[in-house]
Amino acid sequence: MHPHQRKAGNVKITIVGGSKGTGAKLAEAARDAGHQVTVVSRSGTAPDGVERVTGSAVDPAVVREAISGADAVVVTVGGAKGVPDQRTAVTRAVIAGMREMGVRRLVIQSSVGAGDSASQLPTPLRQFMSMLLAKPLADHTQQEAAAMASGLDWTIVRPTGLTDKPALGAWRALEVSDPGHLRGSIPRADLAACLLGVLQDDATIGKAIGVSSA
Repeated sequence: MHPHQRKAGNVKITIVGGSKGTGAKLAEAARDAGHQVTVVSRSGTAPDGVERVTGSAVDPAVVREAISGADAVVVTVGGAKGVPDQRTAVTRAVIAGMREMGVRRLVIQSSVGAGDSASQLPTPLRQFMSMLLAKPLADHTQQEAAAMASGLDWTIVRPTGLTDKPALGAWRALEVSDPGHLRGSIPRADLAACLLGVLQDDATIGKAIGVSSA
């Protein structure tokens, strides 16, 4: 076993925002790997074979129900119309619930361009993202700050542009201090596989990792 790898076998994973997109892909990947998966979303929809908790992830009672007994929590929630800080609000509620319930492992899906990560993109992409995605990136930056200040075992994963193309089975993962740049996009299925690996790897705790196709 890798010295940093968490226990093999069945792990209980709660995915906040797993009704569609990357969260749903992660739920499917974790389910197929034999893990117990709970998805919490407003819609109550989720892939087959996983537990569902319906409700708002800023509601403490919903959060407690969703994360009870979990080994790890992954926040993949997107924005909400008319709510400029939706990701931050959900993340703060999840952190409060994790502290209360004694759950320590937290993985956040953020975005390249948040925090200090714009430098990981080639200059033309950097300028494009800063103009087009200013509001979502501001929300992600606050979301990241909440995770970093949480005292939990956090990892932040910052993908580049997400696509629904077939998985390539490989990706590039860089911290800001690493040399090189990321590419412009990554399939959601590859990001899901990356997230599943990250949440079981203690070597990633306390790190913010940019991810793109290889």
